Amino acid sequence: MKVINLIGAVILGTAAQMASAGGLPGPLVTPQWLHEHMHEVTIVDIRDDMKTFTAEPKFEVDKKTGKRDLVQTGGHLAGAISVDFGKIREERTVDGVKIKAQLPTAAFFTKAMDDAGLNKTDKPIVIVPTGESVDSMDMATRLYFQLRYFGEPRDKLAILNGGVNAWLQAGLPVVTDKAATTPGNWTAGPEDKSILASMQQVKEGLQKGSDQFVDARPTAQFLGIVKKPINKTAGHLPGARSFPTDAIVKPVGAAHEFMTADDYKKIYAEFNIQPNAPTVTYCNTGHLASGAWFVTHEILGNPNARLYAGSMIEWTNLGNPTVGLQ
Repeated sequence: MKVINLIGAVILGTAAQMASAGGLPGPLVTPQWLHEHMHEVTIVDIRDDMKTFTAEPKFEVDKKTGKRDLVQTGGHLAGAISVDFGKIREERTVDGVKIKAQLPTAAFFTKAMDDAGLNKTDKPIVIVPTGESVDSMDMATRLYFQLRYFGEPRDKLAILNGGVNAWLQAGLPVVTDKAATTPGNWTAGPEDKSILASMQQVKEGLQKGSDQFVDARPTAQFLGIVKKPINKTAGHLPGARSFPTDAIVKPVGAAHEFMTADDYKKIYAEFNIQPNAPTVTYCNTGHLASGAWFVTHEILGNPNARLYAGSMIEWTNLGNPTVGLQ
């Protein structure tokens, strides 16, 4: 009897270790899953409007039915550390030209994460955006990409699908206390250059026709009808295919959520994008393109998908050609 109890204890202990060490169900988690496993993960909140971190969410109540509809994001998940999206990228000088919002150095990114309070632990990291827009979901994918690039393993990273808004719509509570200010001790590891495309690699891919280029900006920017002021010229990379911003996620009430692999295969077919081809995603600054990279690399499982983090801000400001309505 004692032996059986001992074996049972060992099995239970091993199972508990496995659950706490990295039992993420995939690159996306649901509010229900996260609610059940909050104490087994590190929750990293990311947003660009830091005032909403401590604001109360606002609901509209139907007087007849009592149903509450979320109308304004507010609050955060208990225990979350707070990351300001504006502080995770760095201005870099390339060929004498200052380019904003670039992939940071390891030292810069380490400081940003430590200032936010991220610690190096065995716990998986779940990134939580507000979920109120595709922009917010792609803030999460950009942070996910940078953590991957600087050494965090895939099985230790996930994003809360739909973010805080999905959490609130599931009837789960948020808190409005200020973010903790205790510095962390996270450090960047070896860079995973297999998921990054440099400007030179983009040039080579265009010349050889070896890569599929996917533009994750709004259609008007892809066509060159609209030009962002940060770019020197309008339009897109020659031969690029459009995966427009509004096709990256779907609205679910007040939340925006990534879809299934089967959904994306159908969407890619509509836009003549090959889900398994060597792929480079780009946008203006690598923000929206990180969402397209996440869909291709993490959800569809294409190991040959890379993010051109420099994107159009680097490409056009360094005099490279674009096509479209100029």
